[in-house]
Amino acid sequence: MIDHLIHMGGYAAYVWPAYGLATVCIVGLYVTTRRTLKAREQEFERLKRERREGP
Repeated sequence: MIDHLIHMGGYAAYVWPAYGLATVCIVGLYVTTRRTLKAREQEFERLKRERREGP
């Protein structure tokens, strides 16, 4: 049963790399999004502090 799932009816050479590439892309997007979010949050806090302090 497991062997049949792993070989996917002879299409494993196409399916598993596609799963791997999709996973790499999703993880890359997640990491990029988290980094960008943290940078924007820091920038927002800096702007709020500057606004409170005044010119």
